[in-house]
Amino acid sequence: MQDLPQHIAIIPDGNRRWARQHGLPAIEGHRIGIDKLRNVLEWCRKLDIRMVTLWGFSMENFDRDKNEVQLLMKLFEQKIGEINRDEIEENKIRVRVFGRKELLTPKVRESIEKFEKDTEKYSNYFVNILLAYGGRQEIVDACNSILKDCREGKLKSVTEESFPNYLCTGELSDPDLIIRTSGEQRLSGLMPWKSAYSELYFCPKLWPDFSEQDLKDAVEEYKKRKRRFGK
Repeated sequence: MQDLPQHIAIIPDGNRRWARQHGLPAIEGHRIGIDKLRNVLEWCRKLDIRMVTLWGFSMENFDRDKNEVQLLMKLFEQKIGEINRDEIEENKIRVRVFGRKELLTPKVRESIEKFEKDTEKYSNYFVNILLAYGGRQEIVDACNSILKDCREGKLKSVTEESFPNYLCTGELSDPDLIIRTSGEQRLSGLMPWKSAYSELYFCPKLWPDFSEQDLKDAVEEYKKRKRRFGK
């Protein structure tokens, strides 16, 4: 049997479909989906999984209806304000956001910056949120940073070891397990460099219906697998 995954990444897919099934506007599906995050993080702590990365908003999501995007930004701001700070402090959870944060609204950025600063010294658990994130964009941004360093004479060559330093998620460990809900079986560009040898688990349930047992099932499946890393 394999050890527990130390880092789980989750693609929480299916909020809008869940809302349609329940006769609700899309934003209510997103609201329920965001509230689900707290439960999932609590379940992960119970399993002693120390790092969780959650994809909250992709670059492609900006192409959705403008009203939906605006409502989502307001929802992000509201939900950041509703986070239980006592729970964060008690469990010493460090929270960070990765992506093109300059594309988020000023109020969301300000809320994120304050939250990151308030938790930067915590190290029991780590929660990473991907906002305004796209895997291709992450690679492009890394390449542009490398070209800049080359022009300035700071860099002569790139190796597999040095390249991750230019990724916005570079300081994070590679995900051991990636879970995607809603039955879709693709990564949609999630951490393309770091997911090379991640184990994948696809849950048929829509994200708002994802349960503690579903998480346990994913972890148990992971433990049965033998990771060879190409060897």
